[in-house]
Amino acid sequence: MTKTPKYAENTQVPIDRSKAEIEHILSKYGADEFGYGIKSKQAVIAFVAHNKQIRFVLPLPNPDDFRKTPKGRTRKGGAINNAFEVESRRRWRSLALVLKAKLEAVSTGIVAFEEEFLPYIVLPGGKTIGEMIIPGLNEIYATGKIPKLLPDLR
Repeated sequence: MTKTPKYAENTQVPIDRSKAEIEHILSKYGADEFGYGIKSKQAVIAFVAHNKQIRFVLPLPNPDDFRKTPKGRTRKGGAINNAFEVESRRRWRSLALVLKAKLEAVSTGIVAFEEEFLPYIVLPGGKTIGEMIIPGLNEIYATGKIPKLLPDLR
């Protein structure tokens, strides 16, 4: 069976350039605010667009995962760091692609902004809609019962 290559598998595009491209993409499609940060093996990209706060979390690779090649051979010296850097660059390129595709789909009218970004919309209290809903999906499928999304506000 042939392995399907990963998007941007061997990219040489530096992470800083991908971050700059993401900022450009967000600005081009009307994001009012933009920021990113790194926290415990993940990057967080946040922006405001269509009067909604949006947050994406990009899992960063663990350097320990690159001590061996995919075929199980031990990497030596700088090969571990090189493999880690290659995967880090690939993930940032992938995030740029995802954001561009989503925003272009909205711009073209294929989907509404809220439809495309629903899981990433930040609610009051700091959680995203995805963080609130996704954990309960297995229970919904197992029980067939849909819990109330919001408590009674009366």
